[in-house]
Amino acid sequence: MPNQITQEMINNKIHNQFIKPTNNQKNFIGIEIEAPILNLDKEAVDYNIVHNVTKQFKKHFQSFKTEATDYDGNTFSLNNPETDDILCYDCSYNNIEFAMGPQKDLFTINELFTEYYTYIKELFEQHNHTLTGMGINPYHKYNRQIPIPSERYLMLYHHLKSYQNYENPPIAFHKYPAYGMFSSASQVQLDVYKDNLIKTINTFTKLEAIKALLFSNSVFYEEDKDITCYRDNLWEYSTHAINPRNIGMYEEDLEDIKQLEQYLKSLNMYCVIRNKSYINFPSIPLQEYYSKSTHTGEIYKDGQYQQVTIKPEIDDIEYLRPFKFINLTHRGTVEFRSVCTQPIKDYMTVAAFHLGLMQQLDTVDELIRQDTTLYNRGYTPTQLRRLLTRYEIPKFIDKNELYNLTEEILNISSDGLKERGMGEEKFLKGLYTRTRKHTNPGMEIIDCYNKKHKIETLIKEYGEINV
Repeated sequence: MPNQITQEMINNKIHNQFIKPTNNQKNFIGIEIEAPILNLDKEAVDYNIVHNVTKQFKKHFQSFKTEATDYDGNTFSLNNPETDDILCYDCSYNNIEFAMGPQKDLFTINELFTEYYTYIKELFEQHNHTLTGMGINPYHKYNRQIPIPSERYLMLYHHLKSYQNYENPPIAFHKYPAYGMFSSASQVQLDVYKDNLIKTINTFTKLEAIKALLFSNSVFYEEDKDITCYRDNLWEYSTHAINPRNIGMYEEDLEDIKQLEQYLKSLNMYCVIRNKSYINFPSIPLQEYYSKSTHTGEIYKDGQYQQVTIKPEIDDIEYLRPFKFINLTHRGTVEFRSVCTQPIKDYMTVAAFHLGLMQQLDTVDELIRQDTTLYNRGYTPTQLRRLLTRYEIPKFIDKNELYNLTEEILNISSDGLKERGMGEEKFLKGLYTRTRKHTNPGMEIIDCYNKKHKIETLIKEYGEINV
């Protein structure tokens, strides 16, 4: 390989970045909750209001410090160094994010989030804006699709817009490169130990279909009136998916760490950093990236993109950024990324579900192996998830048996939480309610549209938090 970068160096870098951190057992929990901002006048979100609310939040919660400002001098990220909690805006000022610092229990996270969310929502509502718990902003058509004027978000949007540059598109790109500005997720990071890493990925991959049934909440009604989780499509048909391995699921069980490392080496890259500046280039396989002496990329400078030539460096692997439903991070955590933002009163269900099952991997894995209601019928994990992100359950699946299976999985999660002895199983209550009613938030949104009811009723309901 050029530049004296050998295959052994690549192997070692992959191992040290992704696998080595899993040697330590820490047992922390991290949660990220994104939420759309809505202007109730059915006009574009007023960014001046957003910036003023951010200032008031910082003044009220004095432990928070400015972490990042945009090119116009506006703060888009605040960090509390005492808890490592972050309040920020994701992709645009239409989408707020609460990234909760690592904690040992769910109650601590819940207490902090409730305080932050309640305060900032009240501030927005003083200006006839609000927050809600929907995975697709129902007022997105009123908003300006403008990225936060910062280097990372401008680069990201530039990359997503580059689908227009392909004369022979490798996939059927959609026309929404700004989807990150109107879609919201609820992500969970759990520490994982090396000995359980492969089983964790394999088992939770199979659970993605059940998660779709429980958590789907991203209705893009003008595009498809039957899909409860359109966020999947937005990722799957974007430039992030030029290499399909960079997104979605692992289609086959991983056998061991070595196979996982090979999988990571098969992913694509699309950016690096030089001199503290992002450089974007067309998505390229990692191995191909290192097989060439130089690459031509684009850097944002003085208000425009300029071409620049770079030489591959071994540390560029640090910018290998897959967006899979289950990501292995450099912190020794698995990040579960597939769940839509939930109605805020149920936001803790996401972390509780995953945390409980992490304590019961063998039990839930055995249940899946024995099941014939959904599993072991010849469908891949991706196919099963697609089937269960529809409003109607396919007729060949017994609906009652499917929800019985789902409740069994919830019971296993509850048992795992009970083993922790903290009472965290209470956070699963909303999922039991959905299961027994055979519904999820996305289905209820579709019902609302189909019946010509006002979406504002659900906007209000999904934005409320139980205090």
